[in-house]
Amino acid sequence: MLAPNNQLEAVERLMLELAQGNGFSRMGQIIEEQLRSGGKRLRARLALAAFKKLAPDRPAAVGWAAACELLHNATLVHDDIQDGDRLRRGHPTAWVLHGTAQAINAGDLMLMLPFSAIDRLEAPPEHKWLISKSLAEAAQQIVRGQSFEADLIETCGEPGGLDNYLACIRGKTAALFRLPVEGAAILAGITESEARRVGGVFEELGVLFQIQDDVLDLYGDKGREMPGQDLREGKVSSLIVEHLKIYPEDRAWLVGLLRTPRERTSQADVEKAIAKFSEGGALERSLARARTIVAEMMSAPELKSNAGLRELATELVASMLKPIENVYSS
Repeated sequence: MLAPNNQLEAVERLMLELAQGNGFSRMGQIIEEQLRSGGKRLRARLALAAFKKLAPDRPAAVGWAAACELLHNATLVHDDIQDGDRLRRGHPTAWVLHGTAQAINAGDLMLMLPFSAIDRLEAPPEHKWLISKSLAEAAQQIVRGQSFEADLIETCGEPGGLDNYLACIRGKTAALFRLPVEGAAILAGITESEARRVGGVFEELGVLFQIQDDVLDLYGDKGREMPGQDLREGKVSSLIVEHLKIYPEDRAWLVGLLRTPRERTSQADVEKAIAKFSEGGALERSLARARTIVAEMMSAPELKSNAGLRELATELVASMLKPIENVYSS
């Protein structure tokens, strides 16, 4: 467990309190629905756990954990609008329940609430300023990464397709693994430059997380009704870009599959992709990339010099790889 339940409960209370502001409102209702819809609270847990490793004798950084989790949920609200997703965590998305305009408003508000959460921290003003700067930079990185996603289908079979995929992931996914640790390091009294290096190590977890998620969609149990939901939703994965590096002649087939409406994508289409990725080498290339990320991350000087952070990284890596251990270890 990355963080005790009582700390997470404090994070939840703070997020809901900030969502309501000075009193119950439409925006507060939408944000509360979003927060209560579920989720693993991985970013909050990571912030709490990193701070505990770096400053074990100090009270939990609840405000920082809330800030990271609020930013993450803001991006989910906007992401659902852009992708047209009608369900999130098994519940109707904000734009489906309340309309696009109000969902945008709620997402915008959640982009601002993290700074109010930071204000609740008992920390020196200079530390609050530095983590506010880190948060603003991470938010920019996420938006830039999201912008790459819109072009991934067009570029996935081109020479720079893999680079574009990784740029997208390092933005919209990896930034939210770097941020909790970087901010925790600053709050623990580590210099800004060193905190950035420490956060950069954990940023690689975001890339690992996405590769694992891509593999899980086709070769594991993602908790959805059947394998291949990402394909049905037209999402470019590491498996797709790796396959097209080997077999560029398959670009027309794969792009056509991604552009096919979900309801018209057959199970036979998905099974064909599963077989091609496995037999053609894309699966093994994705897994090899994951193994390289793990090896390079665990050998980073920032982890070698801090046993607590190394322990945290080891726990996170094991947790991420467990759902695909049947293919990762083969």
